[in-house]
Amino acid sequence: MNDKTKIYLVAPAMLFGLAFFSGASAWCQNEARSEARINAPTPNVAAPAAAETYPPDPVVLSTKAANEAPEGSQWQSRNWHMQSTIVGQGYPSFRASYSAANSLPARGQARETVSLDFYGGYRLWNGAEFHVDLLSWQGFGLHGTLGIDDFPNGEAYKVGTRAPHLDIARFFIRQTIGLGGEKEAVPSDQLTLAGDEEYARLTLTAGRFSSKDIFDSNAYSNDPRTQFMNWALVADITWDYPADSLGYTTGVAAELDQSKWSLRYGFFQLPNQRNGFTAEAQYLMWPSNSSAGDFRFFHNWGMVVEGEHRFRAGTHPGAVRALGYLNQGEFGSYEAALSVPGADISQTYANRHTFGFGLNAEQEITRNIGMFSRVGWNDGHNEAWMFTDVNHSASLGISIKGERWHHPDDTVGLAGVFSGASRVNQEFLAAGGAGILDGDGALNYGVEKVVEAYYNHRFPKHLQGCLDYQFVADPAFNRARGPVSVLGTRLHWDF
Repeated sequence: MNDKTKIYLVAPAMLFGLAFFSGASAWCQNEARSEARINAPTPNVAAPAAAETYPPDPVVLSTKAANEAPEGSQWQSRNWHMQSTIVGQGYPSFRASYSAANSLPARGQARETVSLDFYGGYRLWNGAEFHVDLLSWQGFGLHGTLGIDDFPNGEAYKVGTRAPHLDIARFFIRQTIGLGGEKEAVPSDQLTLAGDEEYARLTLTAGRFSSKDIFDSNAYSNDPRTQFMNWALVADITWDYPADSLGYTTGVAAELDQSKWSLRYGFFQLPNQRNGFTAEAQYLMWPSNSSAGDFRFFHNWGMVVEGEHRFRAGTHPGAVRALGYLNQGEFGSYEAALSVPGADISQTYANRHTFGFGLNAEQEITRNIGMFSRVGWNDGHNEAWMFTDVNHSASLGISIKGERWHHPDDTVGLAGVFSGASRVNQEFLAAGGAGILDGDGALNYGVEKVVEAYYNHRFPKHLQGCLDYQFVADPAFNRARGPVSVLGTRLHWDF
């Protein structure tokens, strides 16, 4: 089946999905009304969101979205959870004056990704938890996750595979030390055990996990499995955050929390190859990966620090976070690559540092409406090592729960992103250089612009379905290509 045929199949699938969501929703409502006359409400149906609560506290590594009701707060000694997410995306043909190996194919394409996680948690002693996440993934992002810097699928890994692969994505110990005072209930979740913790606490985490588990959280734009799917809307796109090709690494983190503010610090291992794997991957993946790192933990590293202030605007909660990071490794230099034939940046590797800053804000407007924004910047002198080639970016969006149309667990989201490259990065791309995601062989520079809109519908029995549309102008900072319209569907199940 060629890519054009796949595109022809994607559009009917979208329409079928919309009809299916609507019909299934009506059927489920009718069934619920019938059962309500006979039986008591089932505990498996998601409860309505709480009216006036602060957004989920990222200190507990929660994956809950804004306004989502907790499953329960009874004390647990162990738990387990599962999730699976299937994403299909495609786009029709678009205008392109020229192309190269990293360019998004102009003829159109459709791709899918599948992830499956099994989470297990065990309470070791008072305040200490051990968690493990067994991940299976399969599929490819559009063009092998190349050609768009604000990439449209947050579930697409940079190492696609036709057959399912396995990875121990997370295994870590978290020790929480209470500092006295009032306590809050902690719900059972994929990476937390139900119980209670003091608002004032020190939390230490060590092992293999995602630095995004702790840093740069946002109640309305954080999880590509249930919220926005674009990379620039689930993270600070300018933060080249410590991670292997799957988004995980080994490291340590410390978090100091009070009722209205938090301070966080993390030190993590970087892969020794661009878009590579860290050293432990050779023991934790199946099939094993030959590009795993070399255990030079204190040679290739990333540090990150974040401060968070939580507040209320009237009765509505909000938060502001400021993040800074510093990475060290054998990075290539854009400026040095300009003097190399073909702008081959791999010929310029040397021990270098990259740093950057980001702001992240969220604010509840009404009980069912929230807004968010991220602004980020990095120095733009060295090549991107793990995430994207973006050097400065700003995003703004809104998230609306469906209570007004009698679907309180549904969500509509709309957001826009502007992302750009530094001057020397522009010169590098114009000279024919290739980044971690981009490289069209030439460059007519323009800021990459993205608009994403989605509707996420929650079915009974832990199932969610989503329709998504993304408009991408000047993909990979190039005015000679695009715009591109990306259509997407998502099916998410968790238990």
